[in-house]
Amino acid sequence: MSSSQFDNVSVVKQANIYFDGRCVSHTVLLADGSRKTIGVIMPSSLTFTTSAPEVMECVAGSCRVRLNGKEQWTTYAAGQSFAVPGDASFDIACDDAFHYVCHFE
Repeated sequence: MSSSQFDNVSVVKQANIYFDGRCVSHTVLLADGSRKTIGVIMPSSLTFTTSAPEVMECVAGSCRVRLNGKEQWTTYAAGQSFAVPGDASFDIACDDAFHYVCHFE
């Protein structure tokens, strides 16, 4: 997961824009058929829902995350990642631009 680039991929040109532009990502399709999104969350506090399990890889910046049903927030920084189950939600708070890769399982 810690590679600085993905080789031999296709990129969907249309951006995924959420929360009035506070989160923007692009979908990347890998040769093995897997899908990832690469994006940036601008300073904000947001709630995301998932349909499938995913792992959020922190590329740059930091964020605080609270998984659905938890009271405690956990801070993640570049080089770290966190897993979110499918059919769940999580809160994320960013004080600065937060760059991420979302790996779908």
